Amino acid sequence: MRMLDSHRSRARDAGAGGVAAAVWALQEPIDRRVFDCDYSDVAILGKAVTGGRRWWLAGSALHVANGMLFGLAYHEVRRRRALDPRVLALAMALGEHLALYPLGGLVDRFHPRRGTSGIPPLLADAEGGQHESDRNAGSRWPGAGRVRDGLGAAGNDHG
Repeated sequence: MRMLDSHRSRARDAGAGGVAAAVWALQEPIDRRVFDCDYSDVAILGKAVTGGRRWWLAGSALHVANGMLFGLAYHEVRRRRALDPRVLALAMALGEHLALYPLGGLVDRFHPRRGTSGIPPLLADAEGGQHESDRNAGSRWPGAGRVRDGLGAAGNDHG
């Protein structure tokens, strides 16, 4: 019975990660307007695999799959470490951002549709990186986006 509970728990956490990624993809256009930033996870993923009009569908599917993998990773870390689940989720989300952000240089150089809507220059766009950090923190810690107000003023002229 314990093994069945473990499989259900894994499936639940993977499903939660997938749902979170789907919600993220659906609300991303709103964030892009609010933050006045052209960066899009869905565009980067979808436009990498298709040049057609279905890039959003492809990007969303890849984003949901990534969210499910994130949910599985969260499950395994939570199972092995006695940490507050909210702290763990925030730490893992920011860790994912820090680990993947340098790959922006590869996107800037090799993405087949770089420069199109949703795929601005990434490493040259510090504000885009801040936007992504705000979203990662804000999706797991209510009010975390306000952290930028105290940190962003020194880093750019958009304060």
